[in-house]
Amino acid sequence: MTAPTPLIAGNWKMNGLTASLAEARAISEGVSGAKARVAICPPAVLIHQMSQALAGGPVLIGGQDAHTDESGAFTGDVSAEMLADAGASMVILGHSERRDGYRETDELVARKSLAALRAGLEPIVCVGETLEQRKAGQALEVVTGQVRASLPPELLGKAFAIAYEPVWAIGTGLTPSIDEIEEVHLAIRATLIEMFGDAADKAPILYGGSVKPANAAEILHAAEVGGALVGGASLKAADFLGIVRAL
Repeated sequence: MTAPTPLIAGNWKMNGLTASLAEARAISEGVSGAKARVAICPPAVLIHQMSQALAGGPVLIGGQDAHTDESGAFTGDVSAEMLADAGASMVILGHSERRDGYRETDELVARKSLAALRAGLEPIVCVGETLEQRKAGQALEVVTGQVRASLPPELLGKAFAIAYEPVWAIGTGLTPSIDEIEEVHLAIRATLIEMFGDAADKAPILYGGSVKPANAAEILHAAEVGGALVGGASLKAADFLGIVRAL
């Protein structure tokens, strides 16, 4: 089995204005020699500005969501083609905040993954259990079920990543034990191999959920952890670079 190239992506969520490009530039200037691919996923309105500000540098730019259709009467939505046109090369799909707040289903996430492929974007598909599901002993069943239903077969041979984000750890300061993280990541890898065969070796499995410089090294060196999807800590260059350098 060939270890996938690690990916550390910052999800800025609904944060960031033009002035925030200074943090992005500082991240770009500080990632030289990184052992991972590094990406920033800012709000859609910043993608074009950020792609221009970081042009020629090592940092990749991603979106945070994409509509299933290329265009149409969908007020307020953004298509994968629009993201690519603005300068994105990847996109986060199925984040728990979308699944919960907007009732996005696995089937919808799979359709969005197809849209990402259509536009030439690399999907980062998020999965994760709630605290209630964890306490009920259903974490592995829930997460592997999401993987099977959220990834279309057309991903075979294409670049994509999975991000495991236990819902109860996002923004709470809580983090699963390393044993718990490894158990889920190993189950995800087994599911990917079941679905895609040896080609699944190339897909990194990121961990997300209160990743900080203080805990990054331990998490990033756990079995089958192929990077991180970082929330709040990605908004400050010093914090995000501390995570990147922990690999």
